[in-house]
Amino acid sequence: MRVHSGEIVRMFQSQHRHPEWIHFLCWIEECTPSDKQIPLILDNYSAHQPEEVHQWLAVHPRFHIHTTPSSGSWLNAVERVFSDGAQKC
Repeated sequence: MRVHSGEIVRMFQSQHRHPEWIHFLCWIEECTPSDKQIPLILDNYSAHQPEEVHQWLAVHPRFHIHTTPSSGSWLNAVERVFSDGAQKC
């Protein structure tokens, strides 16, 4: 989610493993102007943790990862979007 514009960069996939996460990171990179840094606020979901993800991020230094605490899903803006949508639907 782009905080200033409210635009959501999204991708729907049938599985949520680290290969799909890396694919989504590639999509975020493609959708973001090359002169911009990319801060990401993530939860501790297992797909975010594998070595392949860390290797990918090491080669893409404009991504800056910030993680929320294990019990802090309420801090994650995307979780709040999902929660609002679920409550309204």
